[in-house]
Amino acid sequence: MDKNSEIIKTEIIRILNENGKIRGTDLAKRVIKKVGNEKIVYREISALVEAGEIDKKVHSRSHIEYELINLSESVNNQLKNLHKEVDMIFEEIANFEITVKEENFSLHERLRSIIHQIHIVQSTDGIMKLLSYYPAFKKDKMYSQIIRKINDCWESIMKSITHQPEGDFLNEVLANLRISHIDTNNVN
Repeated sequence: MDKNSEIIKTEIIRILNENGKIRGTDLAKRVIKKVGNEKIVYREISALVEAGEIDKKVHSRSHIEYELINLSESVNNQLKNLHKEVDMIFEEIANFEITVKEENFSLHERLRSIIHQIHIVQSTDGIMKLLSYYPAFKKDKMYSQIIRKINDCWESIMKSITHQPEGDFLNEVLANLRISHIDTNNVN
């Protein structure tokens, strides 16, 4: 499957996520406007119908509608998977203090671990912010549970940082977070 094909399929699903049911001509026009040509777009719509990802309802030859199959079920399953990931992240953060004491991590090992945890939580937080623009995701009960768990992760990270023996550990974390972004731009 080529890259354009994947982009077109993603755009089709995004539009159906936003609108629910939509006429075939409207769907094709909106997708063509963003990516692809008419022939490829209709081919990808047909492929999604055959794969069982979207439903096609023919009212008449000129009135065909498409919608995602079980949108709420699909959204809930995606959010359940994300919730499991956030739970695993939370457990990793919670176990960090125990592991640090048992293994007597050096300053640099603790710093790397905290920064790694921050990046993981930032990434997941970013995904949730993107999903917040889709009403189907935001309305699901799992959405608010994941947001609360992400907030718990941030709180645990801050507790870990404040319980480090070095008084300037937070400054070290912040400096290293900034350096990782600056260094990528200033490579000679």
